Amino acid sequence: MTTHVLGDTRVLTGRSLRHILRSPDTIITTAITPIAMMLLFVYVLGGAIRTGSDESYINYMLPGILLITIASGIAYTAYRLFLDMKGGIFERFQSMPIARSSVLWAHVLTSLVANVVAVAIVTGVALIMGFRTGASVLAWLGVAGILILVTVALTWIAVLAGLLAKSIEGASAFSYPLIFLPFISSAFVSTDSMPGPVAWFAQNQPVTSIVNTIRALFAQQAVGSDIWIALAWLLGILVIAYASAIAVYRRKIS
Repeated sequence: MTTHVLGDTRVLTGRSLRHILRSPDTIITTAITPIAMMLLFVYVLGGAIRTGSDESYINYMLPGILLITIASGIAYTAYRLFLDMKGGIFERFQSMPIARSSVLWAHVLTSLVANVVAVAIVTGVALIMGFRTGASVLAWLGVAGILILVTVALTWIAVLAGLLAKSIEGASAFSYPLIFLPFISSAFVSTDSMPGPVAWFAQNQPVTSIVNTIRALFAQQAVGSDIWIALAWLLGILVIAYASAIAVYRRKIS
């Protein structure tokens, strides 16, 4: 059974990836907005922002930019899933001897591949703009692991949104709050500079712990408790989003 599911998932993932290869503008579009933000913040606003840190502003803000890249990219997962549902692809798959869960996992894996490429592009531009790190291979693997977990967790939210959406616009609109969330965190400025209620929210929402962890890994500093808080948030989001998406999917195909 496991081999059957893996095989079906591999075939359907290949189908989704071929769609992206035929339309690579989705990945380019995903990367353009974060790159534009980096240019704006570093070359226009960066000199006026006080972070309370001695590191360059591009080093300080990159973790938040990477999260925005992922939040932008997963919107396409909801969009593609919605189109598959409205196009009758799901009904066609149900008439075939394939594992039902493989349909959703194919979209998740496609999202992971596309977002890895987009994050690599944004990171490459950041290096050109002056981002530097002495992080070890282990630290880089830690950053990659966290970003992969972020992508998978948020993609399952995208799957849920795609299953519940009533229109193409609604399928991708869920990503707007996720893109905005890093702006109310430690991603671009220190939370100490924020008013009381805003600072409390910023310090206790998931983006801050994730950003602080990635920033510490890049800077070769101790991650402290942030990494455990980040992992708790991400695993909790993943479990809830996955369970909700599977429940909605089963109801729709029953």
